[in-house]
Amino acid sequence: MGAPGGSPPGEVRARERALGVVLLALGGTISVPGGARGARLSGAEITAAVPGLAELGVPLDVRDVHAVPSGSLTFAQVLDVVAVAARAVADGTDGVVVTQGTDTLEETAFLADLVWPHEKPLVLTGAMRQPATAGADGPANVLAAVRVALAREARGAGALVVFNDEVHAARWVRKTHSTSTATFASPNTGPLGHVVEGRVRMLLAPPRHEPLSAVCDRERLAAARVALHVVTLDDDGAQLQGLERTHRGLVVAGFGVGHVPDVLAPRLGALTEHMPVVLTSRTGSGSVLRHTYGAPGSETDLRRRGLIDGAFLDPYKARVLLRLLVAAGAGRKEIAEAFALRG
Repeated sequence: MGAPGGSPPGEVRARERALGVVLLALGGTISVPGGARGARLSGAEITAAVPGLAELGVPLDVRDVHAVPSGSLTFAQVLDVVAVAARAVADGTDGVVVTQGTDTLEETAFLADLVWPHEKPLVLTGAMRQPATAGADGPANVLAAVRVALAREARGAGALVVFNDEVHAARWVRKTHSTSTATFASPNTGPLGHVVEGRVRMLLAPPRHEPLSAVCDRERLAAARVALHVVTLDDDGAQLQGLERTHRGLVVAGFGVGHVPDVLAPRLGALTEHMPVVLTSRTGSGSVLRHTYGAPGSETDLRRRGLIDGAFLDPYKARVLLRLLVAAGAGRKEIAEAFALRG
C-alpha cells in the first residue's frame, strides 16, 4: 500500500526518523551559473533550485567548502571534506552529501571510501550541465543524492556516487563520457542500485574492508608523490628516467591484461628496487592477469621483476590507494597485501 498523499514508503520512513542531512558544496559545473567569469553558486543557491527537496521534510544543513573546480582539488582537501563529513555523522546527522565537479569525482569518491569508517553513507554527486542550460541535471542529482543519504538501504555501503538516478560504489565507478549526463558507470559490476519514483532500491551490496588511516600530516602527504605511466605503442620508458629521485611510487597502466613492450620491462623492474610499482590495465575494466602469458613484458614477467598486481583497480584508483599507503609509511609487503585485498 502506498504512503498517505502518494509519497513513497521509504520517503515516509525517512521523514519519521530523519535527524537531517549535511550537504557540503564544493565547486564544479553544478555551481557554475554561466555568464560572469568566476561566478559560483553557493550551496544554498544550488539546493534552492531543487524541486521537491523541501517536500522531503528533512532538515538540510548546507555548508560551502573548497569552492574550486574538481581538477584543482588536492588529496589534503578531499581528506578535509571527509573529516567534516565524519564530524557531522558523529554529531548525529543521518547522512552526508557532497557536491563537486565531475572531472575527478571517481578519484575523490574512492579516496573518501578508503578512509570512511561509518555505516551512514557519504554520497557524492554533481552535474554535467550548467544550471542555466536546457536539461540541467544538477537538481535531479542532488534530490536523488539526498534520498540515498537518508535511505536505510544504503547503510554500510561506504562512499557512493549518485548520478542519473543510479547509485554507484566508489570502488567501481568511472567517468566514461566527456559530456553525457549518463557519464558515470561501473563497467565491472553495474550500479548498486537505482532511485525509482523517489524510492531507493539497492540491488547489490559492495564488500567493505577496514578503513585506512587518513594521513593528517600535510608534509607526509605532499612528499608521497606517485606517478602514473600509461604504456603506449613503441614505448621505451625514456620519460621514466630519474623517477626514483622525484617520486616514491609508480602505477603502470599496461596494455590489455597487463603487458608492456619487452624493452620497457627491465626499466620497470629496476624501479621496483627504489619504490613500489603497481601494474594495472589501461582498458578501464577487467583485471590484469597473473600467470597466463610468459613472454618478456608479460604480466608473469613483470610480477617476477617485482611489480605488484593491481587486479581490478583501474590506474587512477590504484594511484589513489598507493599514494595513501605510501604516505602512511606502508612497506612493500603491506602495499602488496592491500592491493590483494582491495584490487
